[in-house]
Amino acid sequence: MKKKLNISLSSKGGVSESLIACIACCTISLALFTVSVAGAGSGPLLGARAVTQTLVSPVREATSFLFMPFSALKNFIKNATAPSEVLTTLQQQNETLSAEITRLREQQSEAERLQALLGFKNTYQLEGTGARVIAGSLDSYNATITLDKGSNAGFTKGMAVTDSKGVVGEISEVSATTSVVRLITDNRSSVAAQIQSTRAQGQIEGQGSLVLNMDLVRVDQQVKVDDMVVTSGLGGVYPKGLPIGIVTNVDRPQGASYYTISVKPLASLNNLEEVFVVTSLSDAQLANAEDAALANAQG
Repeated sequence: MKKKLNISLSSKGGVSESLIACIACCTISLALFTVSVAGAGSGPLLGARAVTQTLVSPVREATSFLFMPFSALKNFIKNATAPSEVLTTLQQQNETLSAEITRLREQQSEAERLQALLGFKNTYQLEGTGARVIAGSLDSYNATITLDKGSNAGFTKGMAVTDSKGVVGEISEVSATTSVVRLITDNRSSVAAQIQSTRAQGQIEGQGSLVLNMDLVRVDQQVKVDDMVVTSGLGGVYPKGLPIGIVTNVDRPQGASYYTISVKPLASLNNLEEVFVVTSLSDAQLANAEDAALANAQG
């Protein structure tokens, strides 16, 4: 009685079944290719070759898929083992490009700020020149900035200073090459102002913080939150009509003759980089007799 011989092939004990199938299919394909070449690509073997290619194709594609990770690993190892000089050069080039991008972005930001400053100058028809902020003191006792220009540039004490949004302050000290500007938030600062919509006259007072007070506005005047506050031109320092800030709170204390008004400055007083110094005022930018009479009547 003959015994049956069972042969078990597994990936654990030897060569995998898929690999044997692949080898077998490739052998058959090679044999058929040889015969077909000899037969000039015609005859009954042509059909057999087509059938065999159909059977072999999935196996060939599966084999290619299995070897894809090894190809990727090869490329990774090739890049990882590149000469250290090449990697160092690439790193240096990357750092150089990053620095250049940062520089160009900074130049673009500066150009946009200067363009906005020029737009403010043209809108309010101001005469003067720009200057850079080189230092600042923004504590509860002093709110000042220092500019990189002074008397050599024609700056004098009492000149008005703005940024691209509104009033910044006035020059309080001047040397040949630098100027100190007292900001409108300084405790010693005072600016003649009015409510733009109703022409109600008052005085903007600094409080050592980013909140201004508007004093001396009588309670019979019309004032509301979100009103624009502008310079009145009285006092001869600021051209009339320059924006100062927005009313954020209006309080009418019982029995008081004047409002208590809070104003938020429009100028970017915490991060000034460039400013505009008004070096001269036209007659049209000064308060006239009618403006003075109106202010006296309201006072």
